[in-house]
Amino acid sequence: MPDLLLELFSEEIPARMQRKAGEDLKKLVTDALVERGLVYEGAKAFVTPRRLALHVAGLPVRGRDVREERKGPRVGAPEAAVQGFLKAAGLSSLDQATIVSDPKKGDSYVAIIEKPGQETIQAIAEIVPAVIRSFPWPKSMRWGKASAAGASLRWVRPLHSILCTFGAETEDPEVVPFDVDGIVSGNVTYGHRFHAPGPITVRRLEDYAASLEKAKVVLDADRRKEIILTDARNLAFAQGLDLVEDEGLLEEVAGLVEWPVVLMGEFEERFLEIPGEAIRATIRANQKCFVLRDPATGDLANRFILVSNLVASDGGAAITAGNGRVVRARLSDAAYFWQTDRGSLPDLDTFKASAEKLGLDLAKPLDQRMAKLDKLGVVFHAKLGTQGERVQRIAALARELAPVVGADPEKAERAAKLAKADLPTEMVGEFPELQGLMGRKYAELQGEDASVAAAVEEHYKPLGPSDRVPNDPVSVAVALADKLDTLVGFWAIDEKPTGSKDPYALRRAALGVIRLVVENGVRLSLTLAVKDTDLLSFFHDRLKVMLREQGARHDLVDAVLGEGASANDDLLLITLRVAALGRFLDTEDGKNLLAGYKRAANILKAEEKKDGEGAFAAAPDLHLIADAGLIEEKALAVSLAQATPKAEAAVAAEDYEGAMAALAEIRPAVDAFFDKVTVNDPDPALRANRLKLLNQLRQATRAVADFDRIAG
Repeated sequence: MPDLLLELFSEEIPARMQRKAGEDLKKLVTDALVERGLVYEGAKAFVTPRRLALHVAGLPVRGRDVREERKGPRVGAPEAAVQGFLKAAGLSSLDQATIVSDPKKGDSYVAIIEKPGQETIQAIAEIVPAVIRSFPWPKSMRWGKASAAGASLRWVRPLHSILCTFGAETEDPEVVPFDVDGIVSGNVTYGHRFHAPGPITVRRLEDYAASLEKAKVVLDADRRKEIILTDARNLAFAQGLDLVEDEGLLEEVAGLVEWPVVLMGEFEERFLEIPGEAIRATIRANQKCFVLRDPATGDLANRFILVSNLVASDGGAAITAGNGRVVRARLSDAAYFWQTDRGSLPDLDTFKASAEKLGLDLAKPLDQRMAKLDKLGVVFHAKLGTQGERVQRIAALARELAPVVGADPEKAERAAKLAKADLPTEMVGEFPELQGLMGRKYAELQGEDASVAAAVEEHYKPLGPSDRVPNDPVSVAVALADKLDTLVGFWAIDEKPTGSKDPYALRRAALGVIRLVVENGVRLSLTLAVKDTDLLSFFHDRLKVMLREQGARHDLVDAVLGEGASANDDLLLITLRVAALGRFLDTEDGKNLLAGYKRAANILKAEEKKDGEGAFAAAPDLHLIADAGLIEEKALAVSLAQATPKAEAAVAAEDYEGAMAALAEIRPAVDAFFDKVTVNDPDPALRANRLKLLNQLRQATRAVADFDRIAG
């Protein structure tokens, strides 16, 4: 079957846009083909810095013929209805319609519309220009003389040529004929900008990829990544070093080159006095280079890996030297920042009031920076005050939370006061991604307690679902205080997440609180901390998302949080209860008890509609049960009387496995009851008494969870 090959050749596409652009091209073209009934066997997109390409395999030569019956008005209908039918069906007269008889509705007109399938090459000629003109680039531009016209083509960078061929393997493919703003489709591509810039005639994917390879272009982005990573590892190994791998940088660099050539540069050892994280940030941000590590010490080496886009005649010596000069200049800046941040500020006298207010020691550099941050009045949010005011709130809350998480209150408060102190430092000003980390370095240098220094860095964590959760109690206290202050503050000013919009990352903050609490086994009453039921519900929603991603059923979370389950605001206990309930329901006892409960609940709901809500809330009459003489009824009453207090006691003792075991004791009696006992007995007294017994069953399970909310 024929294949489609499409290439859109342009100036350099920003690396950050390439991967998604390839996915978008594939989706837009294949979706449009399928909409026209052109089903394909497979499709793959390719991206290089100067081209988006797409190969669609196994397309039919033409679409299927379509036969449609369109029903019209009854015979004898008003003329206006008849004319409307003819126009909609594309008929010139009623002679072209068929009359169909219906015994009930009488005779009516039907149009038989037959449309031959569209030629695939014609469909492609319509689809591709439409995709190009509406392509969803995050940013795009116009160029040339045509840019003066508002309706001219927009593309991420100037688009130079379009290659589009269609045909079977055994035949020479055809060029799909179309043009977009004067760019006419063809069968020509171009190789590497410097090594092979001339035109290359292409037939289909196989010779397209092979021809580009000869012209120093590696078409597949993942293969470029593999080449870079393998060569970088080998170069590092040859020097007795380890590559510090960086997936984000690797993805970016693979999007900057079409023919990756990996080289090694170096810088002076004196720069290794700078913290390794700062060296890495400097080299990564400014030169898109990888750093290397000495495996013996774990420290960074004075070497770096760069990726060139060409094979130089001098083996890359000039390229390496040029990159080295820039790296040295950037590291000189970093060394200056590092030295400056460790010294005293020149205008200390102006910070005295801030230091006294926050309890800071102006003899210490990091305290000076915190006092400066407060003195400058840097705004955190217009409605939530300055960073200095926020630090005061966080420090007070961290001190209050410290006993809850097992931390020293003095250390928690001290760490909170220094947590944002590195924000006005030179190093963080240049590399914002180092906030927290540089604060820890500076805290260690001025002799802070190890837990205090660690908390300065770790209070931002966890930053996402896969980020590490701190476990030092001081770090946990400050991290909780920071995130709770954020959430309570933005809830107070009604700046809540809406739909997909979450500009202040409040969902991430809530998930951070949940993970800090659950993974550290912290018993924290959220009601006391947040004092807002809507915010508490937000936490519950985030907890459901987290547990669902971990494999738990969301309905079990609802069951544990249900009104009948005595829901609480202790996230750790909720998590433990959900886990215990899940394990119980995976057992035969659990499955059968749930089935029995559902049967009991359904009967009660139906009968309560007749007798009224709460009609069977009273305890059943045990004498009446005894008089009825049914062993199964007595057994259920006895089982409930014994198991219910056990389950309630186990829940009170936070022994959820024990609570589930107590419920499991009821299961055989429930099964036997429904097998042998008629609930809706003709005797009204027996009926009411048995419904009261079923209500006891409902209440017994609600000591553990609201079984009404469990699916099944």
